[in-house]
Amino acid sequence: MIRFEGYERRIDGINKCLSEYGFKSLEEVREFCLEKGINVEEIVRDVQPIAFENAVWAYTLGCAIALKKGVKNAAEGAEAIGIGLQAFCIPGSVADSRQVGLGHGNLGAMLLREETKCFCFLAGHESFAAAEGAIGIAKTANKVRKEPLKVILNGLGKDAAYIISRINGFTYAQTEFDYNTGKVKVVSEKAFSNGERAKVKTYGADDVNEGVAIMAMEGVDVSITGNSTNPTRFQHLVAGTYKKWATENGKRYFSVASGGGTGRTLHPDNMAAGPASYGLTDSMGRMHGDAQFAGSSSVPAHVEMMGLIGMGNNPMVGATVAVAVAIEESLK
Repeated sequence: MIRFEGYERRIDGINKCLSEYGFKSLEEVREFCLEKGINVEEIVRDVQPIAFENAVWAYTLGCAIALKKGVKNAAEGAEAIGIGLQAFCIPGSVADSRQVGLGHGNLGAMLLREETKCFCFLAGHESFAAAEGAIGIAKTANKVRKEPLKVILNGLGKDAAYIISRINGFTYAQTEFDYNTGKVKVVSEKAFSNGERAKVKTYGADDVNEGVAIMAMEGVDVSITGNSTNPTRFQHLVAGTYKKWATENGKRYFSVASGGGTGRTLHPDNMAAGPASYGLTDSMGRMHGDAQFAGSSSVPAHVEMMGLIGMGNNPMVGATVAVAVAIEESLK
């Protein structure tokens, strides 16, 4: 018998979703995906090995829904995956009230459509969450895109950016910012691998001004922020300031705020407030976010606490794209 975290609180919504798409059980859903040549568990674990069991089953359901709906491509597949993720949201939770499952599906679809040219993980580099998500995207997204998607990491500290690049095989781009002109330039690049990982560029900024300039230089279309490190010193400030710049300069920019949910960091008094919470970092995300997720950008347990599934928000971006690409490839 299938069991996973929060089974009792989730199963009614899951069964309703199963019935809607003509499935009798999650076992049938898994077999349906395997018959199409898609091992969802393998894909999810490859992106974040410490993901919970409920994450595997949520993506399995989403994948099956996409196949059953007869989607035509990976972008449509990602949107359908969001339906499966949403079915796993605990009723009345932060994730449920924000429709985070559907939000993840829509974000994945955005990254698979040609109008999105550059995606940025905007977070503290001390967290491996951005790296896990970036790897998932780099390995899969361009298999189905005509024009390769640029994936960058942008965070505080050049030393941290160098280290995360070296560990993960990314390309470290060292920048120099001119405070008199507001211009930034790349002074050197170093690739730490020869494969798809090297296509991910990692930037380390000295401060918010340089961080915003890096976003403008790369022409970031979509970004996701995390609360892992320096949330009040860098990532939320960069996203908000870049959004102002983008609006003033006619640039399309969609900002996703990851992290937050119940007084996440710096505001412990709201820990029991649930969807009513306005913890400081949560509030900062609401100020610039076109979409607001819930829970940690990296820690599965915290996203689980918010009522979604046990997988970090940033790795989830990679998993959504990877499973969606597997769906399109199965159609071929």
